[in-house]
Amino acid sequence: MLNKRTLVIGGCRSGKSKTALELAEKHVSDKKKIFIATCIPTDTEMENRVEKHKKERDGSWQTLEVPVHLAKAVIENSHKAGVILIDCITLWMNNILMKTQSCETITGHVQGLVKALDRAVCPVIMVSNEVGAGIVPENNLARLFRDYAGFANQSLAGCSENVIWMVAGIPVKIKRQK
Repeated sequence: MLNKRTLVIGGCRSGKSKTALELAEKHVSDKKKIFIATCIPTDTEMENRVEKHKKERDGSWQTLEVPVHLAKAVIENSHKAGVILIDCITLWMNNILMKTQSCETITGHVQGLVKALDRAVCPVIMVSNEVGAGIVPENNLARLFRDYAGFANQSLAGCSENVIWMVAGIPVKIKRQK
């Protein structure tokens, strides 16, 4: 049985998405699966990445494109599925930050998602990048992104039963509740 909330976090190209997908497939093979994509492709390279990710999922997945309103999507869809996979939280943070730099609005989105996860009927797996382990960014917008992504990661890890840290394709369980 899959726990209610799982956060899969790690650096770029660490295997987060693949591990999250495998986790969902392994534990929820006979029920409807919903993939919530937060990416807004803005160039050909990103469009190619999105297509590659789509091909990794079979026909049992329903894909919803939700760039900003994740809490609403979780609430509206969790009763319809055996699992929801959100990929990814850092792109979601980017999308919100491009609309507003208001601390209250951004933290409100994160707090709303935490509340929605608590109300979710089915398990929810979230994918996020660890962005705080690198250098301090040179510009204000990049520092805001790093700070808000860190806040979101801490908030989501705090409400998750499982947190898996991906290192070079190896899942390291850093928080596990049965």
